[in-house]
Amino acid sequence: MFSQPALNASLNGLSAVLLAGGYAAIRAGKRDVHKAFMISAFAVSTIFLVSYVIYHIRVGQVILFQGQGWIRPVYFTLLTSHTILAIVIVPLILITLRRAWVEKFDKHRAIARWTLPLWFYVCVTGVIVYLMVYQIYIPKNN
Repeated sequence: MFSQPALNASLNGLSAVLLAGGYAAIRAGKRDVHKAFMISAFAVSTIFLVSYVIYHIRVGQVILFQGQGWIRPVYFTLLTSHTILAIVIVPLILITLRRAWVEKFDKHRAIARWTLPLWFYVCVTGVIVYLMVYQIYIPKNN
């Protein structure tokens, strides 16, 4: 069975792949391919966000990290940076996409230099957090 946390991690991972494809496309001068990748990354990230919120409303509890020892501060540092940047990235993504939409490409490029690596970081760390909580340090009640 494919759990909703696994689905959410898969959506995060797919977003990261799409972002990497979009970056490669724009570096190669393929603007239309870049646009398709980035719109797809935005759509997948939006589906992730809706799924994530629904899951946490439905479950109504937090799954506690079970790792012990040196890995705990590593996990909580990763989780804290992921959470803060996940909040920050939403308006950055919207501003970046709007600037491209209205064809203000100089302004788009200026903010995209920040948005892309932060968005990619959030996607990848989301997958890592999932792996640490649900796969590596499995909750005791499962």
